[in-house]
Amino acid sequence: MSGSAIDLPPSYEALELTHIKLSHHPLGTPAVTPVIIITLNRPEKNNAFTPQMADSLTRAFNLFHIDPRVKAVVLTGTGKMFCAGSDLEIGFGDGGGKAVDFRDIGGRVALAMHRCHKPTIVALQGSAVGVGMTMTLPAAIRICHEKSKYGFVFTRRGLTIESCASYFLPRLVGYSKAMHLITTGGVYPPQSKYFGDLFTEVLPDATAVMPRALELAEDIAENTSPLASSMSRALMWEGANSPEEAHLLESRVFHHMVGQRDYKEGVGSFLEKRKPKFECDPREDCSPNFPWWTEANTLLESRVSKNSKL
Repeated sequence: MSGSAIDLPPSYEALELTHIKLSHHPLGTPAVTPVIIITLNRPEKNNAFTPQMADSLTRAFNLFHIDPRVKAVVLTGTGKMFCAGSDLEIGFGDGGGKAVDFRDIGGRVALAMHRCHKPTIVALQGSAVGVGMTMTLPAAIRICHEKSKYGFVFTRRGLTIESCASYFLPRLVGYSKAMHLITTGGVYPPQSKYFGDLFTEVLPDATAVMPRALELAEDIAENTSPLASSMSRALMWEGANSPEEAHLLESRVFHHMVGQRDYKEGVGSFLEKRKPKFECDPREDCSPNFPWWTEANTLLESRVSKNSKL
């Protein structure tokens, strides 16, 4: 994101975004709620992914990232299918132009979700393939329906994986399983051994997937520190290269956390047997060494306008 100021909406339900719908939880609550629901909303196309959907999702996650009112996000789909992958009737262009100037739209969504301080729970109430799967990989939790089918079908469409899947998928399921999923391009039930623990919960009833995701989101929003959660996920995704380096990094971040008011609130609420009220903002109160890794610049290079007089 750029450093320019962004106006936060008084209500996410009033925010109109193409091909997705934002909802408060409970639905219809006038003020912004700690749990926000994103619903892929192209049921007539099985929620097939479009550039407009990518723009909408990226904007939504960028807003949640800076909004202290939001504590957790639930992503789901309208209808019987979570996402049928990219809308192939729209396609991806003709391959013209320079590769250095191209950014895959699924990758923009994946990075926005990954960089968002607020955890995402994906409620896959139906089947998902292609980018419908890869865009969920940066999420903290994935819950699905046992009778639905899921797959990374790129090689069957003459395409390579995208949405940063080459980074996330092997780390989530292991290289051997990831190689099988990508090489075959097959579609499998969620209990397949090839998925490993990608889906943390597989439910027999499709209608139970969303309520379970909301139950988890409520628990996270009410009982965990957004700052501690964000820093802990970053330690795992952007961790050290050895146990010794991990020890040094974790010690530095832990030392910072002990000085924060969320630590005092967490201990106090536990000893006093009451609900915690965490107030630290992950963007304002993060560890001084955050980010402790070097972030690659994914922005396109600026060019001199042809109309410029040099």
